[in-house]
Amino acid sequence: MNEEESKSEVYALRTTIGQEKSTANMLTAHAKNRNLPIKSVLVPQDIRGYIFVEAGSRRLVDQARSGIKHAKGVIRGNVPFKEIEDLVKPRSTVGGINIGNVVELSAGPFKGERARVIRVDESNEEATVELFEAAKPIPVTVRGDHIRVVERKEEEE
Repeated sequence: MNEEESKSEVYALRTTIGQEKSTANMLTAHAKNRNLPIKSVLVPQDIRGYIFVEAGSRRLVDQARSGIKHAKGVIRGNVPFKEIEDLVKPRSTVGGINIGNVVELSAGPFKGERARVIRVDESNEEATVELFEAAKPIPVTVRGDHIRVVERKEEEE
């Protein structure tokens, strides 16, 4: 194993917006076919137009991206891991949801309905809501990634 393969740094690769996942898949396949020691590829949901590649050198990333249509170029210098550490950590889907918030359901049989949050279960990443349009208030438990906060409850002091 040479020095280039043993050390590891993270490089930012510019991509076409909306093509991050397909670019990462093509880059991974390209690197595997050429036996390039690319250690990992990160496609963050929060950052559009960029993927992060862990490799021994920038030259390896350039070799892996050559010939890939949506891989625009490698940003000069490496990215310290501390800058992308938050992108790797899993986040709770109910983290920003509080009791009393008005939410809109984005999936399931009540898709498009508005409701008020009456309970949040962080361990199961679920929220119990009461639908506004229902004749009788019926509590419905939904997954945290199936609701979107429309209006936050004002904190009372």
